[in-house]
Formats: sequence, structure tokens, C-alpha cells
Amino acid sequence: MRESGAGVERLELKELVAEASRALARLDANRLEELAVSCQALNRELPSSGPARRRTLVRQACEAQRDLAVFGRVLEATRANLSVMRRLRELRMGRIEYVGRERTWTGRGYGDN
Repeated sequence: MRESGAGVERLELKELVAEASRALARLDANRLEELAVSCQALNRELPSSGPARRRTLVRQACEAQRDLAVFGRVLEATRANLSVMRRLRELRMGRIEYVGRERTWTGRGYGDN
């Protein structure tokens, strides 16, 4: 359910996670950024929230737990795909080369190899 408050659109956590998954699937970076800002606002608001709001957030977190787990797996697969695409681009540009039998890469990396 959407609520307005302090200029930030609030979504139920389960809805936020589902929308983030759809945005990731569409590679909608703008919407993902908007959702990240919503999450940051929620984290800033949390310490000053009253007991009723905290109970609501706990309930929402429990309801969204499975969706969060799925989103985490999708995010991890996306990271892995991005890593492969970066390696392929480097390979095509001649920055690295694949060494057959050892199955290793040589050349410059991004620091995540």
C-alpha cells in the first residue's frame, strides 16, 4: 500500500521488493535508484519510529522475507552475468586472453577477479 510522507513515497516492503525485482529484470536503473532512495529514507526514519510503526515494519519484513530471498538470488545472478559480460568485453578488446587448459584469465582486471 502506498503512503505519502515527508516527500518520500512509501511502499509496503513486499511491494518494494517485488517492484525492485521487476525493475532489475527490465534493467530499469532509474527506478532502482528511486527504490534505493526509498530504502535509505526508511532506514533514516527507523530510529525515530514509534512502536506502532515498528510493529508494522516487522510484520512487513516477515511477509517480504521470501521475496527478499528471491530478489537476493536475482541480484547475485545479475552480478555474475555482469562479471561475464565485462570479461567478454575485455577479451574482445584484447585486454585479456583465455589460456586454454589451465582455464585462467591473464591481463588486467577490475579488481573483482
